[in-house]
Amino acid sequence: MKTTTNGRRSLLKKIAASATGIFGMSFLAKAEAQMGTPEKQVGNITTDQEIPLFSGHTKQGNLVFVAGKGAHFKGDVAAHTKHVLDELEKELKSAGSSMEKVLKVNVYLADLADYDKMNEAYRGRFGKKPPVRTTVATYGGVPGDSLVEMDCIAYV
Repeated sequence: MKTTTNGRRSLLKKIAASATGIFGMSFLAKAEAQMGTPEKQVGNITTDQEIPLFSGHTKQGNLVFVAGKGAHFKGDVAAHTKHVLDELEKELKSAGSSMEKVLKVNVYLADLADYDKMNEAYRGRFGKKPPVRTTVATYGGVPGDSLVEMDCIAYV
């Protein structure tokens, strides 16, 4: 008798688990259909001959992707880094985010010899929990004669 009872219990558990899975998936599919796919949002669009070229930032869901920012004026890497970080901060604020919410930063240096001076200007700009970062020296320099360019990913 015990084998039959255990066998029935096991079968009942499997049926209950299957029903939960089916009804749960049905509920999830209905919820997704009602919410719809979130639409990509863009801000600060740069145009070339009246044709959109790229956005200063793009939002998808709760993520913000900020385009590369450079410094297009004469100056040293410290001044360029400060300017670039200020521009990132402005773009993040316009997207509803902040420097403290940055998850990832890419840093592009025109010259790897500027790494230490860039770090001095960069230090502390993202709060007590800094984002992950990749830093590379570019072959051929950064566009617009900037000594540094940065882009980032943040959340809202």
